[in-house]
Amino acid sequence: KLTVKDIVEECQITRQSFYYHFEDIPGLLQWILEQGTEKMLQEAKNQNGEEGALRYFFLMAINAKPYVQKTMQTNYGDEIECLLKQQLYQMFERIVEEHNLYPSLSRTELKWVLRYHSYAIMGILRDWTDEDTKNLDQIVHEIYLLIMGKVSPVLN
Repeated sequence: KLTVKDIVEECQITRQSFYYHFEDIPGLLQWILEQGTEKMLQEAKNQNGEEGALRYFFLMAINAKPYVQKTMQTNYGDEIECLLKQQLYQMFERIVEEHNLYPSLSRTELKWVLRYHSYAIMGILRDWTDEDTKNLDQIVHEIYLLIMGKVSPVLN
């Protein structure tokens, strides 16, 4: 069970300091996710193109997975999962806007596409295996093609 008391003792700060900056523990976790997402997006821009940026994202997510899993086992697991989905959706939304992806979609259609991609990536990462890590480049390439509309999951 994660408590504010645990956090302030570990960080050697007062409860007042904690509550000055954050309303509660989910507020702290949201801030951590926002900061991490922002840093990751900036670093992703330094990668070799959009597929390189996607690969970088997967590497960051794979490295963070043990910490995320541990945090999900706390009494804030449901809230954290919701925050992760929200951050992933917002990240995809920013990328779509910055690169003018899916220009022919209506706003409603775009929301469904973003939601679909966010949930798909969350599911893939949730079930990620060591074997998947060995095939990271191939998996990233296939996901990139799917996201960019170069591969359609629709059967002819």
